Amino acid sequence: MISDFDDHLIHQTSNPINETSQSDRNFYDRFWFNGFDREAAFLFEIGFGLYPNRFVMDAHFSVSIDGEQHSFHGSRRAPRERSETQVGPLRIEHIQPLRTIRVVLDPNDTGIECDLVFRARTFPSQEPKNVMYEDGRLMMDTSRFTQFGCWEGHFTVNGSRTEVSPAQTLGTRDRSWGVRPVGEPAGGATGVHMKEPGVYWVWSPIHFDDVCTQCGTFQDHDGKPTQVSAAIVPTYSRPEDIPRHEEPGHREMATFTHRIDWEKGTRRSLGAEFEFLEHTGEKHVISLEPMIHLQLLGIGYQHPEWGHGVWHDELVTAGEHWELHELDPLDFKHIHVHQICRARMGDRVGIGTLETICFGRHDPSGFKSLLDGAP
Repeated sequence: MISDFDDHLIHQTSNPINETSQSDRNFYDRFWFNGFDREAAFLFEIGFGLYPNRFVMDAHFSVSIDGEQHSFHGSRRAPRERSETQVGPLRIEHIQPLRTIRVVLDPNDTGIECDLVFRARTFPSQEPKNVMYEDGRLMMDTSRFTQFGCWEGHFTVNGSRTEVSPAQTLGTRDRSWGVRPVGEPAGGATGVHMKEPGVYWVWSPIHFDDVCTQCGTFQDHDGKPTQVSAAIVPTYSRPEDIPRHEEPGHREMATFTHRIDWEKGTRRSLGAEFEFLEHTGEKHVISLEPMIHLQLLGIGYQHPEWGHGVWHDELVTAGEHWELHELDPLDFKHIHVHQICRARMGDRVGIGTLETICFGRHDPSGFKSLLDGAP
């Protein structure tokens, strides 16, 4: 299992790089990006994952524009070389790690193409580890960092080309790795706690001119946080100005609280408000107003066919298209959503992403069953 990376001083176990530290089939390593126009004219997202113990690599590119969503999906056998980040026509190139990354989707049968460069405007911010158990069995054990940036380049959908400029197009990316449910589910009995299944997750990275904010929380059915974090980070006008190994301006919040204004009869937000509390006692209130949204189904989440880590064949690609207004917002596949929102924090006006996924009972929201809508 020796590969090129074994010639670098990067080993963390006694195994070759291609051999994961554990045999859990759900071990993964993943990229995610989004990019959006400051006036919400479009929103695109990229998902790219390696599942070494399932021998699968998959990639997705999806665009929400003019009330429609267009998606490219690709899957292949996982390569032996970890530096090979390409699935068919879609590839990711690290021009300068943690600073400049290129995403290319070459011409293909789906009619969706792109050549986009992400340039960082913040230091990568590491989030708390996410560890979850199901009846004593480790279900999730992941690390993740988030980074803000801007985009340059273009994307094309069915012959219509959209130019993307760094002055007008912001975005966020994350890198995560570890263990989480992917691919075909395991057989056998379900855990006793799955008798009342549910997930409540809210995550929101926001761009302002001089700072960016991020926050995220998991909650149980009663609304008790099982994970909560929030931070404010400074921005930089050039990637080369970003500190290399530590961000002295990073301000981790003592805590934060949030409120979602759910659209009646759905599990989609009409708006949100966050309250950040600094260790000094200073408070910051952030209000969000949604403008455009994208179904996470388009990059594989809850997808019945193109879910993450699912084996298709040596190399398969496909495309999809939806009229967004025709989708049932209470269909399980459509619960997971990203909304690009106008944001306000004091005198600051910004823009960013609100991610929500909520199925099952959640008492503070008024949800009483698996997929009932907001009262």
